[in-house]
This record gives sequence, C-alpha cells and structure tokens, in this order.
Amino acid sequence: MSIPIRKTLLLSITTSTVALSTFAGNSSKSPNIIIIMADQLRADLMQREGYALNTMPFADKLAKSGAWFNKAYTAAPASGPARVCMLTGRFPNATHVRSNHNIQDAFYSKDLFDVAHEQGYTTALVGKNHSHLSKERVDFWCPYNHGGQEAKQKSEKGEAFDKYLGTLDMYSNLEPSPYGVEGQLPYRMVDDASQWIDSLDGKPFLMWFSMAEPHNPYQICEPYYSMFPPESLPPLKSSAKDRKAKGEEYELLAEMMAQGHKGFQENLPRLRSIYHGMLRMIDDQLARLVDELKKQNIYDNTIILFIADHGDYAGEYGLMKKGVGLDDAITRIPMQWTGPGIKASTLPQEAHVSIVDIFPTICEIMDAEIPIGVQGRSLWPMLQGKEYPKEEFASVMAEDGFGGMYYTKADATDYQKEGAVGKQGLFFDELNTWTQSGTMRMLRKDDWKLVYDMDGNGWLYNLKQDPSEVNNRFNDPSCKETRNEMIEGLLRWDISSQDPLPVPRHRYRFKRNEHNYLFR
Repeated sequence: MSIPIRKTLLLSITTSTVALSTFAGNSSKSPNIIIIMADQLRADLMQREGYALNTMPFADKLAKSGAWFNKAYTAAPASGPARVCMLTGRFPNATHVRSNHNIQDAFYSKDLFDVAHEQGYTTALVGKNHSHLSKERVDFWCPYNHGGQEAKQKSEKGEAFDKYLGTLDMYSNLEPSPYGVEGQLPYRMVDDASQWIDSLDGKPFLMWFSMAEPHNPYQICEPYYSMFPPESLPPLKSSAKDRKAKGEEYELLAEMMAQGHKGFQENLPRLRSIYHGMLRMIDDQLARLVDELKKQNIYDNTIILFIADHGDYAGEYGLMKKGVGLDDAITRIPMQWTGPGIKASTLPQEAHVSIVDIFPTICEIMDAEIPIGVQGRSLWPMLQGKEYPKEEFASVMAEDGFGGMYYTKADATDYQKEGAVGKQGLFFDELNTWTQSGTMRMLRKDDWKLVYDMDGNGWLYNLKQDPSEVNNRFNDPSCKETRNEMIEGLLRWDISSQDPLPVPRHRYRFKRNEHNYLFR
C-alpha cells in the first residue's frame, strides 16, 4: 500500500478505534527496544532445544535470563512476507504480501515504526530490510544485504569482503572465507549499531538489528569453519528418501536445486557444517552487541528480542534453504525476550506464539495503543509473569503460497526460463513458480500439526512421535477425532484472523480485547 493511501485509511478508522489499556514497564524511563533478527535460522539447532551441539551458547544463556518460546512460528516461511507480518502484526492474507515480489503491496493502518515515532522513540535499521519499510521513515538507515553493505563508504576490508560475497552467486564457499570475522557482516553491523547508540545521549530508541545470516550464501571464516566438522554433526531426522512421502513439490525442489548448484548432494555435509559455524559466529556478535550495551550503561533499560524470520531445512529431506511446505524446520523460529519487566525462567513458555504477536507486544511495552488492523496478540502480560488465558495461546497458525492453482511438472520444466535456475549451474532460487503456487494453512496444537490446502488435501503429523513429519495420519481412522478437532481449530483461526480493515466508518463501534486476544 502506498503511503498516501495508508494515511487516508488511518483518518477513516480513527473515530472507530476503541482505546486499549496498556502495561507500563517497571522503569519510569521508556525502555529501549532492540529486535535482533537472524535470516533463515532453524530453531531446533540450539542446545537449549535439546540439540547435541552447543551452537549458540550466548543466545541460550540470554534466553534463560528472560522468557523464551519453543513453540514460536513465523507467519510464512519466506523473508518478505514474514518481515512485513512482524512489522504490521498481520498475517499474509491481510497484508497482501504472500511472496517476495509483493512487498510494495503491504496493506495496514500503522506499523511498528509509525508507533515508535509517535511514542517519541528514535529509530534505526541496521542490516537487512526486505520489507515495506523505507529510508525516509527511519532516523538511522544502515542497510546490509546478502551481497554486503549497501553504502558508499566502507572500510578497506569491508569493501574486499563484499566483493568476495558477490562471487558466491548466493550459494556457498566450501572453503574458509577470507578476511576474518572483522569482514563478516554481523561484526561490522555491531560496530555501526554501537556508534549510533552512543550518539543518542540517552534518548529511547527502537532498533531493528537484522542480520542476513545464516541465510545462503553459506560461508564462514576460521575459526568457525572448523568448529563443527561434517563428521561431528548429529544425524538428520530425515533423508532424501523421505521426499517421496512429502510430495511432488519436494521432488521438484530437489531437482531444481541439483541443476542450480552443481555437486549439491555431495557437498551437503559440508554445507551443514558451514551453517553450524555461521550460527556460532552470529552468537558471538550477539554477545558483542550486549557487551556494548553494558559498556554504555543502557543494558538494564533495554528490551532485547532475538528472533528469526523463518528457518532452514539444513539438510532435512536432502535439502537446504526453504521453499516448500510448512515443516517445522522452516516455520518454527527462535523467540526470546530479555529486559526490564520481563520475568526470567530457565524453562520455555508453554504458549504457541507467532511473529505477528511481536508488534502488539511492543505497543504495550511502549504504552501505546495497538492499531486497528493488527491481528497479533500481545504477549506482554505473559512476559511479565501475569495471568493470561491459556486457551488463547493453545495453538498457532501459519500460511504458505502465493495463491492460484498448483503448478506441477506437467505444466513446464524450463526452470532457467522462469528464473529459478541460473545458466551457469551456480544459482538457484528456491522460491519459484512451482514451489510457491497454491495456498495452504498450518495449525500447531499440543503434539499435533495439521496442514490443509485449497484443494482439500490434508496432512496430519504427531510431532512427538514423528518429528521429521513424514508419516501422514490424516486418513488414519484412529486419528479421526484429532483430525476433526484440528480442522475445527484451523477454521476458527481462519475466521478470527480475517482482516478487520476497513472498520465501519459511521456509528458502529469496533470492539476488541484490551490485549488484542482473538479468542476471548
């Protein structure tokens, strides 16, 4: 949605807004807020999740000094849609951003940066944007992307490293990367963020610190390259043999990936190893950023949210990246909150939460009204250790697909013409016509997951018994009661998350729960 149209919408709904009560933080001073986002970080590859390797020790320690979730999900396993969802608190069916190619169509009343400015916060983006956010709406704009820093002035090492990234064609370097950790983007981002924070003279700020890693191109320098050698990695939950059970889209994805990345299957163990090394490098930079906050004496008044936009197969089904389906490997994300007013617990929260819940939560932290059109639910009472309705967070929904009918192999197989595969055998875009067509929804509740598509196809998995999600029990007679309950739950979510915009312009009063709960 363009800015003029969005402002018109704001004027039309102002008289219909019902004021929401909010919680103030424990500090009399407005807390700083830093959203640290990793791109394509898989949640279950962290030791606090039970993973055998200690990939992110600082993140694990930080999580246990605050509140963390092991049932947090993205709203869509693709960067653009997920990021727009986080900033607007709305699902893709409401934002209209169901692919990476519709970001400019974002539809909402106010987003996170609008509210922050209204509440007197100074704002910053340091890192990857890939959302509807634009430079003129942010006080400090310091963009980085998968090809490096998007700025004219760089250090000599930064300039050389960014040129190196450009040679990888968004795939990988199977050898240690040059220029050391000082050339890596997250390291340079910490320097930029620290310098900006130091310039604020105590004014409250909102920063979106958005790393482009561990997304491909998969690359890492020493000592991280050697930290998790291929032979030390735990076995995968699934293999390429399981793709047949998952469906044709998975087979097509693997076929395209093999064409686009020569030697992909043979290199898969090393790709997994590099991915693990990237996790540790990210963790070390998270620690550096927190140390800088402590040096500047603002850590105690700063709320830190660590999250990812979506996950990565990281070898499951013989795949890397993302691309098809709503498997936990790509939809479940880390989410941890630390800071003033947040009750610490070493155990994960029981609630099922979504990336769309972040915006309304921050609204209440800022003592701001949750804008009309937000579909997420505030987690602020829960984060403070206060009472909240357990039923409200007994399940969570996610979406996938840009719509229409499914494209299949019978339609066409010219992956190069479509742009999914490069001509030189070096490039492959997993988000393409075949993998992203159609529409499906996911419901997670208790140990179960339901995926249902527009053609009436269903997939039902017991994640405790079948974490690889290959044993579809949708038509299992013994699961009939569970299946019906899950379908009913998904239908309730679908109805409750219908877009309320625009609300009635005259007379009717639009009623909402004070914390934007959907089911109370």
